[in-house]
Amino acid sequence: MSNYKGTIGILTGGGDVPGLNPAIRAVTFRAIREGYRIIGIRRGWAGMAEFVPHKSADNSNNVRELTEVLVDKVVRTGGTFLHTSRTLPSKLPLKAVPAHLKDKYNNEVNDITPEILKNLDFLGIDFLIAIGGDDTLSYAQRLHEEGVKVVAIPKTMDNDVPGTDYCIGFSTCITRTVELAHNLRTCAGSHESFMVLEVFGRYAGFTAMLPTMAGAASRCLIPESPFNTEHLAELLSHDYKQNPSNYSLAIISEGAMIKEQDGMIFENEETDQFGHKRLGGIGEVVASELKKLAPKYNNGKQLHVMYQRLGYLARSGEPDATDSIVPMVYGNLAFDLVLNNDSGKLVNLRNGKYGHIEIDVVISKKKVVSVDKYYNSERLRPKYEDLFGNSTYIITCD
Repeated sequence: MSNYKGTIGILTGGGDVPGLNPAIRAVTFRAIREGYRIIGIRRGWAGMAEFVPHKSADNSNNVRELTEVLVDKVVRTGGTFLHTSRTLPSKLPLKAVPAHLKDKYNNEVNDITPEILKNLDFLGIDFLIAIGGDDTLSYAQRLHEEGVKVVAIPKTMDNDVPGTDYCIGFSTCITRTVELAHNLRTCAGSHESFMVLEVFGRYAGFTAMLPTMAGAASRCLIPESPFNTEHLAELLSHDYKQNPSNYSLAIISEGAMIKEQDGMIFENEETDQFGHKRLGGIGEVVASELKKLAPKYNNGKQLHVMYQRLGYLARSGEPDATDSIVPMVYGNLAFDLVLNNDSGKLVNLRNGKYGHIEIDVVISKKKVVSVDKYYNSERLRPKYEDLFGNSTYIITCD
């Protein structure tokens, strides 16, 4: 007979960010000290999709029991020690169906949710804590509808999960972007260049907006407001002439769109299980156009144009202070909900206060930058007026 009060499962899905390990540690410490068993599900939803529900099966690559000793030191490290994936069990392509399920699921795309439910039951999981972005959490919401007791923790460096002002990973992303932009200024200034920095941000421009507001760039381009490259060239030329070191810098979201082109720029046509093509290359396209256009606004002078894709540099390494503290609180909030047997919730931070909201908010709408409130489409930069009463990171989920 088990002496545990219950068993909690915890997983991390989607892109890695600093702050995931502090959240796992917070839940684990509270759970064990309150008499619960906690099971770490490895590689996000893939761990449950590939789990074999037999006592003799080797599932060490799918689950592991967590202890205080195991999670104590990871609080200082980035990424997720449970690992992650972009697996979606409700839309699993045939090539991703585990070998032991291929006889049962042989369509081009398969919904193996019944197997996920069986596996959670086999493990005796009473509560499931899912940490992820809107893709990972949309499947957590599906499991909630199926009767699984679920608590969600928002995570994404893009900060675009609806229902919360803050997602784990965002602060470190902004910190890294500002630092990298300031370091790269030495190159831009030395060569008297335009510099284009490309950052993550598929549908939302928060990762370009906030560094720009903090002084990392003079212009930013976001997915919510398509732009004209010639207008950008004119504005950067103005900044260039005003700068004693003769350079100017723009930050561009990977999902930003040129008015004259049709849609976003993709690396290729392949999609993940959530239907997303891999973005990338808009910064290089813009840099190439700026090189052609610069002489028009600089008395015929040809300017050097630099392009740098920050990519994973902005999401790597250890968490900053905010991404050490907020995940700790989120983990404890999640466990409080478990203690109160309160499921189907997303823990959140709104208007400077911690709380929670119904999990279905993650599928109710997109969280994007309000262009009218926060972005000057003519000047291609954030608006700085009327900030009184805004939250710490200025742009809220409302």
